[in-house]
Amino acid sequence: MTMVQAAPPAPVEVRRSIPGRIRVITGVSVLALALLFSALAVGSSSAREGLRVIGRDSGPQVVATAGLYLGLSDMDTQVADALVMGRGYAQERKDALARYEQRRAEAHQALLKAFELSGNNPAGQRTVQSVLDSLGRYEQLAARALLLDEQSGHLAGAPPTNVVQTYRQATDLMKMVILPQAYNLTLESGTIVRATYDEKSAQIPLLRFAIVVAGLLALGCLGWLQLYLSRRFRRVFGPALLVATAVTLASLVAGVSVLGKEENDLRTAKVTGFDSVLSLAKARAISNSLHGDQSRYLLDKGRADTYEHTFLDKSQTVVYLAATNLDAYQTKVASGAKDYLGLLGTQLAGPYGKPVIDSFTQFQAADREARRLALSGQPVQAVSQRLGDVDTAYDNYDKALLTLSDQHQKVFLEASASGENALDTLWRLLPFAIAAIGLLVVAGVWPRLKEYR
Repeated sequence: MTMVQAAPPAPVEVRRSIPGRIRVITGVSVLALALLFSALAVGSSSAREGLRVIGRDSGPQVVATAGLYLGLSDMDTQVADALVMGRGYAQERKDALARYEQRRAEAHQALLKAFELSGNNPAGQRTVQSVLDSLGRYEQLAARALLLDEQSGHLAGAPPTNVVQTYRQATDLMKMVILPQAYNLTLESGTIVRATYDEKSAQIPLLRFAIVVAGLLALGCLGWLQLYLSRRFRRVFGPALLVATAVTLASLVAGVSVLGKEENDLRTAKVTGFDSVLSLAKARAISNSLHGDQSRYLLDKGRADTYEHTFLDKSQTVVYLAATNLDAYQTKVASGAKDYLGLLGTQLAGPYGKPVIDSFTQFQAADREARRLALSGQPVQAVSQRLGDVDTAYDNYDKALLTLSDQHQKVFLEASASGENALDTLWRLLPFAIAAIGLLVVAGVWPRLKEYR
């Protein structure tokens, strides 16, 4: 029986199918490369947006508005100081009023900055305008109280009733209207920072994973293309495609590395930098307010118990130790208790934390002595203690807080700058990588296609 052998495929069909397959594999490789670089672009853009919000926009706005709270609080503190001095502290009163004017100018500048930083946020702009309006009313009441006090010429201690009543209106406006509104500005911007950080800290790992998948896919397609060409044309791997693969691998490694660094920098800027700076800014503002309560305690006998209670509340907000009254709290502080919480609870670790808690302890001890003098019927001596040892202890405490804040501010700025620099480098290199890979793929494929023309 005669066997009939099948005819081999026509050479023409083979010649037509090979270029088509090369084009298909090349096209798939190009699509995979496009997917890789798209993932790199999206990932780096997401990271840059997070750094922009935290490091340049809402982050600085939060810190600025926290500084505004401090400035407004210190305005009221300086008024209280001036009123309690009487005619026996002419130079100190002049200094207090000069600091009041300085804080007043700083508060207005901070409000203008907050208005600019609020951008297209109508709610933020309305809040700033409301603070400005209320601040104008406060300044009028404070000026009237200071004028009445100067006219009275009283000794150090509580001024006349009409002065106290006018000051009550001013300090109530500050505490119940102006400061809460200023704090709302901080909360609004802080919410934006937290939401942005939560969003980006969830997105960046996913985008990094997408880059890895897209990069492996692109490397696989380039390997497939090289293998097909080497087998079909019985040649070693083409140098152009090998270099294209190497550049793709380098782009993948660089992208993953940069996004990993961005995740760390974003976390450092937010948690170690921004959160700590904000906590310390709040602590300084509240500490200034409780420092003012020391003067208000001596100034307004009718509200002395209230100011003592608010002094305790604010002290526990800053450095929390369980106590039901001020005497018990200050005893615990003096004993060197270490189980403190509050705004400074997590900030007191490390070499810069000890000066803060030591100066806070001295401040509370000086306050305790001033209250003892006041309760023993020595108002002039109590005012002297308030303007002497208490002021010195508070200044040391505030400087220690500022030093600690500067350390975290440095971390915040360095992390933000480091993240942005890494992204800038990646963005400068990506166009060259894209162009180089494109040219190398063409250089590797085009000579093989020309053989079929």
